[in-house]
Amino acid sequence: MAKIQSSPDLPWTVRLFISAVSFAVDTSCRSNFTVNRRLWNLLDYKPSPLTKPHRNLKSSDVVTDPSHNLWFRLYTPTAATTKKLPILVFFHGGGFAFMSASSKLYDDFCQRLTRELPAVVVSVNYRLSPEHRYPCQYDDGFDVLKFIDGSSSSCLFEGANLGQCFLAGDSAGGNIAHHVAIRASGHEFRHLKVVGMLAIQPFFGGEERTESETRLKNMPLVNMERTDWMWKAFLPEGSDRDHPVVNVFGPNAVDILGVDFPATIVFVGGLDQLQDWQKRYYEGLKKRGKQAELVVFPNAIHTFYAYPELDDSSVFIHRVRDFVQAHAIIQCNSNSTII
Repeated sequence: MAKIQSSPDLPWTVRLFISAVSFAVDTSCRSNFTVNRRLWNLLDYKPSPLTKPHRNLKSSDVVTDPSHNLWFRLYTPTAATTKKLPILVFFHGGGFAFMSASSKLYDDFCQRLTRELPAVVVSVNYRLSPEHRYPCQYDDGFDVLKFIDGSSSSCLFEGANLGQCFLAGDSAGGNIAHHVAIRASGHEFRHLKVVGMLAIQPFFGGEERTESETRLKNMPLVNMERTDWMWKAFLPEGSDRDHPVVNVFGPNAVDILGVDFPATIVFVGGLDQLQDWQKRYYEGLKKRGKQAELVVFPNAIHTFYAYPELDDSSVFIHRVRDFVQAHAIIQCNSNSTII
């Protein structure tokens, strides 16, 4: 059993990057719950898509709704294969208010997922709060699923098996994936079928202060001051953190007992202040009869998976690949006809 550390043991490059992101977020957040977008955009480096194949993949930006600038970055493996690949629809983190599908952190991460799973990856650039509050982010995520389903005859997704669709998201993106999965369960798609969900250190909460929130108040990146600000900037004015989209199994929760929810894997870090809410999320799914798996990395900070130099990041990728491959096979077998 791994010994649990009291503070993270991180390479200096990771510490420097996290410090820079924390500084950028703190200096961009205003006390009136608005964001200094000009400053943030100066600090958030966004590489262009890989229009020419590079290390066995290419990427492109696809606009789905120009009326509110909804688009996604599509990552497609270029290595020859005889079968269609699972499609993974990814929602980035950033507290609903920061980052984008083209931010370098997420562009690098989605390239890695595309190569190492392998899969066709759709990274959604949803609208950000506080300019666009709840439920815009969920609307955008669901609209992208409908766009993919309606584009099945186009060359965009010719290498993808739409019947093996996985939703995934980290932090706030994990929250979005949950709520988009609920919407998808009640929609009749023509081709797309959501067969699994990856909740990567998902951002949930509540009015209660949990043990991990108070014990881990000095951990990097996530703290109560930042998360409280992000919920205030995201939720309808006058709402508290027991709003059903925050505390999904709390006092105001919407019952999902009858929802056809996809098989879910929940990733938790032992040095993440949000871990108690993430574990409660897993327990809530299990209590309601949903297929769920919990994976805990005892010495992992929030966003550990995004740094390839961390050993836990490689283990994480292996667990993601195992989950995707297992549930893709299950779906394939369920669609087979025995003669």
